[in-house]
Amino acid sequence: MCGLPCAGKTTLAKRLEIEYNALRLTPDEWHIALFGPEPDDERHTQIEGVMWTVAARVLQMGQDVILDFGFWSREERDDFRARAAALGADCRVHYLHATLQTLQQRAIERNAQLPDHTFEVGPEELADWFCRFEAPTDNELG
Repeated sequence: MCGLPCAGKTTLAKRLEIEYNALRLTPDEWHIALFGPEPDDERHTQIEGVMWTVAARVLQMGQDVILDFGFWSREERDDFRARAAALGADCRVHYLHATLQTLQQRAIERNAQLPDHTFEVGPEELADWFCRFEAPTDNELG
């Protein structure tokens, strides 16, 4: 899953996990369950590392996995594509794009009724992240 917060990644990931009978790994859910609703980049990175270990084993067993990580950079997407390929697994990027205005409006609405296992996200944070996000190219999505 590729995209910024409030783009709809987890909603799509939940649908795909049923459609493909896949294991869905969403770091925010684990992070909040383990450490509470305060974001922490170091812990988040550690959780993603553990999730990859689980995902790799599941892929080796021949099952599908959905990594609901966001994958904000081309470098990160390339890295995980290579990891999957090394295990003999195919990789597909599902990119959810939304304008900054749409993301900010969704964040305001989401924060008003914050779902379980979801971090609060401010419109200012989204503006910063929007500038740093590297959208996938057409050949990454092909």
